Amino acid sequence: MCFLGCFECCIKCLGGIPYASLIATILLYAGVALFCGCGHEALSGTVNILQTYFEMTRTAGDVIDVFTMIDIFKYVIYGVAAAFFVYGILLMVEGFFTTGAIKDLYGDFKITTCGRCVSAWFIMLTYIFMLAWLGVTAFTSLPVYMYFNLWTICRNATLVDGTNLCLDLRQYGIVTIGEEKKVCTTSESFIKMCDSNELNMTFHLFIVALAGAGAAVIAMVHYLMVLSANWAYVKDACRMQKYEDIKSKEEQELHDIHSTRSKERLNAYT
Repeated sequence: MCFLGCFECCIKCLGGIPYASLIATILLYAGVALFCGCGHEALSGTVNILQTYFEMTRTAGDVIDVFTMIDIFKYVIYGVAAAFFVYGILLMVEGFFTTGAIKDLYGDFKITTCGRCVSAWFIMLTYIFMLAWLGVTAFTSLPVYMYFNLWTICRNATLVDGTNLCLDLRQYGIVTIGEEKKVCTTSESFIKMCDSNELNMTFHLFIVALAGAGAAVIAMVHYLMVLSANWAYVKDACRMQKYEDIKSKEEQELHDIHSTRSKERLNAYT
């Protein structure tokens, strides 16, 4: 009997888990972790590459240069990691709030009045975050494109002897037009950069960060489907509750009318 009681309790707990929200949360955390972790390390590798092989230095004073922008991006990554960690927890709580286990515990009325407003708010917020992650994904593809060009130049330089290919940072807006920061295949720094593991590692880290941003977009789309379903559920539950209230009220009125007529007939008979 004790085993059956524990088994029924476990089944009830498992039935109350919002699996769709759980899957979306895991995907969101995985995507954000890949984007933030790999993006942070890729930015640090980019700083080392610019300083070592392109001989760039930080600008003194309050001038915003590429190194200052990289530092800003790192702080943005810290904020994104913290914000979406909290947001994932909130969405999981919302998923638990609209499950059958909470419905059985608190009743239809509390779920339909609070849950509908909460679900609608999260739908709007998640849609905005989905658009933001689409922008982040597009922005992350830019360094992937830059490193792919650099990787292609290194590959072509090793395959074709005697070629003189150059990479100018002015093409990508990293430096101003007046500055000439470029490396060519005939220079020693270019050969060292192509032979180093730092270039290959940074390139692949940006690719993984791009994949993480794409996973976050998929998680946001998944959340939108889950939240829309939850909103429809609580909306139908609200209508059902109103129908049950009206039906119960009508039955009570009919019962009162029947009781009144029965008393009138009994009084007339007596």
